This record gives sequence, structure tokens and C-alpha cells, in this order.
Amino acid sequence: MDGLECDKRIVRVGSRKSQLALVQTHTVVDMLQEHYPDVEFKVITMSTKGDQILDQPLSKIGEKSLFTKELEIALEDLKVDIVVHSLKDLPSTLPPGMAIGAVLERDSPYDCVAFSSSKHKGKSMTLADLPKDAVVGTSSLRRVAQIQKKYPHLKFADIRGNLNTRLRKLDDASGIYDAIIVAEAGLARMGWHDRVGEVLSDSWCMYAISQGAMAVECRSFDLETLDLLAPLTHRTTLLRCLAERALLRTLEGGCSVPIAVSSQVDDEDTLTLTGGVYSLDGSESIVLTDTTHISNESTPTKLVSTDSENSEPSSKRQRRLSCPYSEVVQGHKVNSGAVSSKYLTVKRKDCPYFSGIICRALPHNLLEKAENVGVSVARMLQDQGATAILTKAKSENEKLKAIMEEERRLNIANQNLLENVKQEVVKAAGSDCTAVDAIKKAIKDHGTIREGLSNGVTNGDAPKVQATTSASSVDTPTATIDTPAKCPVKH
Repeated sequence: MDGLECDKRIVRVGSRKSQLALVQTHTVVDMLQEHYPDVEFKVITMSTKGDQILDQPLSKIGEKSLFTKELEIALEDLKVDIVVHSLKDLPSTLPPGMAIGAVLERDSPYDCVAFSSSKHKGKSMTLADLPKDAVVGTSSLRRVAQIQKKYPHLKFADIRGNLNTRLRKLDDASGIYDAIIVAEAGLARMGWHDRVGEVLSDSWCMYAISQGAMAVECRSFDLETLDLLAPLTHRTTLLRCLAERALLRTLEGGCSVPIAVSSQVDDEDTLTLTGGVYSLDGSESIVLTDTTHISNESTPTKLVSTDSENSEPSSKRQRRLSCPYSEVVQGHKVNSGAVSSKYLTVKRKDCPYFSGIICRALPHNLLEKAENVGVSVARMLQDQGATAILTKAKSENEKLKAIMEEERRLNIANQNLLENVKQEVVKAAGSDCTAVDAIKKAIKDHGTIREGLSNGVTNGDAPKVQATTSASSVDTPTATIDTPAKCPVKH
């Protein structure tokens, strides 16, 4: 018996630590366990940068792979074998040696509204019913652009944290939010269907690329694991998400610019993709649609014309599809000894790799058709002026990011100043120093926080530091500082 246990295959599954991430991971593990009852699946959790930075909107952090990088490093270092993701969190271009090995059947891709239980309890309402200047929480530029265009009477505020945290902030009676926008799929997976107050139609609020779909990432040269994951893939979902990811990759978009999509496959196997780009306030937008017929025939199909400077040259594409996996492994952290020799002789043309997805069960031309329709919509958008809109949106977002960073720096400086003032006032209790002198000394020692701050103190004015000192008096810090009785205050 012990010998059998020793021979049992163990697959290590990486996951983020949030409740929703674990629900998704265990859903995938349960599906795999049904297919492979003799395999042991061990879940390993870790935090990502996106989980750790909660005081800034995603669009202002300015990095890709916010919710995936640490998990991919674990894959690269052979600490885990597969990683479960919300597919919308995965960039359209993956790191070398990484691949999406399975795309599960899509749940609802739509956005929905959850209303504050403390402010609107028992009310059946929609966004249209919210009063003027009601605050809607979301950190998505895509959502703000589209909703603001339809409901200009609403205000928007960033909200971060996992789903539990966002709902708690929403329901706080002293909080600012009347409603928040979240993915309907997330609430459904948590079993919180009662929190769905309104589902937003994609006729005016299209969703994020691959929203509602779960994916499993693995090492691109690990054919054994790719074969293990193959039964999980849902054909229609994969083709829709592949088209959406190709659009995003061609537009070179991300969470720092508003890009939205809507896709469907009808009963006649026609894939329809609609893509939209928006200015940050939604006042400018371009929305276009293209279709293609998809089927499993194995005859080659003509690639999209490569005349555009934004496309991948056909020679490069053919090279990418035919290169051996040994070229992927070169320069990669993975120990060559960990890679079976059989992997290194496999050609990419025998293992399709499109927009980060490997699916050996579907014909190449089928995957190419889905990818091509995404590229086609992206190019049509570019021809109609999408590049200018996105460039402007990215520039404006960078300016906002710089402002927020400066505010963050000033807040830290203000906190340090307040602490320094407290310490100096306490020291003044045992000397002939007055509270005013103590404050002046603390500020002088700390250095000028804002332009003109030192002059303001020298002239007897109160330091103009937000939320740290009184604006009406030079002698008294905020109520959080107790001026010692031994240190008289001069007027």
C-alpha cells in the first residue's frame, strides 16, 4: 500500500488567497478530480501585488500581471504545476514559457450593480433610480466610461479589495457608496445572488476581455500537464475569449485604458465579436463588429492580411508556430533537467499557441479564425481613430496617476510631520519652550513639506497641512495632540 501511495501523482495547484479565488480553484480541482481520481491535487496559496496594494486603483498602479506575476514565478520555479485564474486577469501576452492550458465554460460575462443595504435597503432599483451625485464605486476605467456616458448624473469613486471587502464598504452606513459595479460571475460563484440589484446589458455596457471565464495556466512545454488539463476546455468559450484577447493584444490595451467587448457564437457556428474603445469620460467612443464562421474542418485558412504595421509579420508568425519548445526554454529559469526530452522535440505547429492559449484538441485553422476576427475588429477600430482615443486616455490616466502618487507622498509626509510635532510638544513639557516654539522646531527639523510652508510658520501662520494641524490657530495642533500643562501656550 505504501508503495502505491509513493507512486501517486501529485499536482500542485497555485491560487490567490481571497475567498473567491479559492472557490474558483477548488471548482477546478473538483473537476480535475472527477477526471483523474488517482491523482492528488494540492492547493498552494499566495498573495499577489494586486492583493497587497489596496490604496490605489488598478489603472493607477501602472503594471501588468498585478494578480498573476507571483503565481507565474512559482510556476517558473517549479513550486506549482498549474495556476487557476480569472481569465480577465491574465495579460494578452504571457511571459515566456507560460501558457493557458484550459479555458472553462464561461459564466455570466456581464457587469452588475450591488446597492448599499444601509442606504437603499428593501428598495428595488436600478442605476437610473439613483439620485443626482449618488456615488458609484468602481476602479474600472471601462465601467466608468460607459456608465458615465449613459448616466451623467452619477459620481464615481475608486473602491479596492476582494469582493467581501468591497461589499462591506458598500454596506457601511457611514460610507460614501450608494452602489458598486462588480462582475455578476463573481457574486454567483460566491452564492450571493441576492446582491445582484441590476445586470447591465452589453447593448450599452460591454464587458471586460474574457470576463466570466476561468482559466488554468501551466508551463507551455509541459505536455503532460497540458494533456491533463485538456478535458476542462469549453470549445465555444475558448474561441470567444481567444478572439477577445487577440483584439486586446492588437490594440495594446490593458487596465489603464477603457476597452470593452461583447461576443457570441450562434447555432450556425458564427462567431460575432464587438469591440469598443472609449475616452476616460465616455464622451468619445468607437464601437465596431465583425463575424466569422467557425467549424472544425482541418483545411488551412488564409491569415488576416499582414499589411498593417500593427500586425505580426507572416514570417515571424510561421516561425513562432514552428519553433521547437527548446527555444522557449532557453533563457528561462526552469532547470533543463526538469524538462523531459520529448518536450523539446515538439513543434509549436503540433501544439497551437494563440494569444497565450494552447489547445491541442482543436484544429489550427479554427483557432486562427477566432484570433483573426479579434485582430480584424482591432484594426477596424484603429482605422476609425481608436489609437488617438486610447493614446489620449493613457496620457490622462498617467497624469492622474502622478497626481495620486504626489498625494500619497504628501500624506506620508504629513503623518511624519504630525508624529514629529507630537514628540517635540512632549519634549517641551520639561523645558521653558512654548508649544509654538516646539511646533516650529519640529517643522524646521522635518523640512518643508509644501512650497511656502516654512514661510507660513515663520510668519506665525498655521502649517497648511491637510488633516494634521488646525487652520485657525498657530498654537494648537489637532485634538489628537495633548499640549502639556507645563508648556504654556502664547497668544
